[in-house]
Amino acid sequence: MGVASLVLGIISIIIGLFSGGGLGWLGAIAGIIGIILGVQGKKVPEQKGIASAGFVCSIIGTILCLLMYIACVACVGGLATLA
Repeated sequence: MGVASLVLGIISIIIGLFSGGGLGWLGAIAGIIGIILGVQGKKVPEQKGIASAGFVCSIIGTILCLLMYIACVACVGGLATLA
């Protein structure tokens, strides 16, 4: 579970950085699943280190994706009021 958490965290960070906010919801879902798997992976002593890394990456990716998604929605909303 620790490896899956790390992979999902990295995917959510990549989506957050390069999607421009359009797919932010997808990265946020991947990040939330990564957080859940990271918490479960911390219970296994052999996977504690990689699960912690996955947990942290998933939190960062989720926050990044949500911020980019909110910024994208705000930008589109601001353009709609100008027209």
